[in-house]
Amino acid sequence: MKRDQKITRLAKKLVELSKDDGVVTNAKVGEVLAGLKQVQHRHHLAVLKTFLNYIRREIALQTAVVSTPGALSDDALKAIEATYSKMYGRPVSAVTQQDTSLIAGVRVRVGDDVYDASVAGHLQRLAENVS
Repeated sequence: MKRDQKITRLAKKLVELSKDDGVVTNAKVGEVLAGLKQVQHRHHLAVLKTFLNYIRREIALQTAVVSTPGALSDDALKAIEATYSKMYGRPVSAVTQQDTSLIAGVRVRVGDDVYDASVAGHLQRLAENVS
């Protein structure tokens, strides 16, 4: 097996070890990094870079970034978390991001998936259909 494939397999296993009940946690990542420090893998920099990329992906998959033109209530955020957790079958936490270009409505990003329920998004899709 090639070196890159071995590094990728190791990084994916390390990501799985970084999860607690299916969610990446700081404590588990710290344990994994401490273990890696003790082992001193031959290609430690490549392993760490690959591990970082996979951890970033995993965190993006468990985070719903909610873009709104204004603030959202805590109840609305909890409802979004519950909806997307049920939709994806895994825990999803919601964080807000202010985006005044949306005019009204929300845009939610979970990993690579984007759900656009904003006025700006509707206007853009309408303009694309008319052209």
